[in-house]
Amino acid sequence: MGLLDDAKNKAEELKDKIGGDKLSEGVDKAGDFADEKTGGKFGDKIDQGQDIAKDKLGGE
Repeated sequence: MGLLDDAKNKAEELKDKIGGDKLSEGVDKAGDFADEKTGGKFGDKIDQGQDIAKDKLGGE
């Protein structure tokens, strides 16, 4: 089992424990933090990453 498999399994466990909405909020907060720290320079890429993360976690 590879590193990505481990991460996927951990994400599924968190999703079951916390719920998709809370994870989605966390992804949004992390993205906003990264966007702020980079001065908005990578906003498009950060938004894209947020969308991918939410999709994989089953969030909105």
